[in-house]
Amino acid sequence: MKISEFAKKTNVLSKTIRYYEEIALLPKASRNANGYRHYSATDVERLIFIRRCRELKIPLDHIKALIQVQTDKTASCSEVDLLIEQQLEKVRKTISELTLLEQTLNTLAKSCPNDIVGECEILKNLNR
Repeated sequence: MKISEFAKKTNVLSKTIRYYEEIALLPKASRNANGYRHYSATDVERLIFIRRCRELKIPLDHIKALIQVQTDKTASCSEVDLLIEQQLEKVRKTISELTLLEQTLNTLAKSCPNDIVGECEILKNLNR
């Protein structure tokens, strides 16, 4: 299938597909006689895997590692477990930071009973 069909089937932009090929996350596509890229069912599976990993905010270098470990079906899952644990920890940290941000914004939002900018407690707090 051509890159446009590949993009549609995997829900990944053609530009992104080319980038993934460039950084060797996705193997370079074979070319037809007319020069068009040609993708296989295996390419579809890999790109869907990559897209799902990106949806989970897994960094590209970790995705490369996850792809690489799949080449040995008898290998230990320890590297996979570690990468997912690291990502989970990042997500937990982000949630904590966002919770603090929400609390700060909530406090600011409730800090001003005034209707005049010159007396606005929110602006005064932001200027401190």
